[in-house]
Amino acid sequence: MRREMSGGSGSSIREERRRKARSTSPLKDRTKTSSSNLASSSSKQSTSPSATLFDVDDLFHADPNPNPNPRSFPHSVKQKCWEKADKVKGRDPERWRRDALGNIVFRKLLGCPGCLCHDYDHILPYSKGGESTLENCQVLQATVNRAKGNRTEISKAELIQKSSYCRVSDRDMDLLELSAYGNVRRGPDSGGCRIQ
Repeated sequence: MRREMSGGSGSSIREERRRKARSTSPLKDRTKTSSSNLASSSSKQSTSPSATLFDVDDLFHADPNPNPNPRSFPHSVKQKCWEKADKVKGRDPERWRRDALGNIVFRKLLGCPGCLCHDYDHILPYSKGGESTLENCQVLQATVNRAKGNRTEISKAELIQKSSYCRVSDRDMDLLELSAYGNVRRGPDSGGCRIQ
């Protein structure tokens, strides 16, 4: 087929073979496509779509029977759960809290394995009938939450031993806030001025 297009020239066949030999990726056969065929091929493709179209209303329509007890906490419960956790003196309570064991956690670090990361923990595990309510929610360092799993008969002392300890200075906290939020905000109880 290539010979017909090139007019039978031997040099163009050799060039084609050399190009194919040097190429590391598969070549598309371009002999079947011309500029006049592009318009007709695109119209052929439009008659057989490869994707399914959805009605936007169907995608965002609320489920008529939502689960009254979802596995994860709703956003509003997470917000209130964060607010009920102990505050860190001198830091913005919207950004920093202490978990149920006293570990400092950072709001933006959710679900990661580091020492400042946290999870929203079911005090009575979901798998044992615990509900996703504020009363059953606690902020817990993510490492501790993974160690706790779905156990209920684990002591606070055991959980403290599972804590990932790290010493964080005020300057470290400032840098984290600056990186995550673009500014540093002090808590209302920070008192006085700070010389940096």
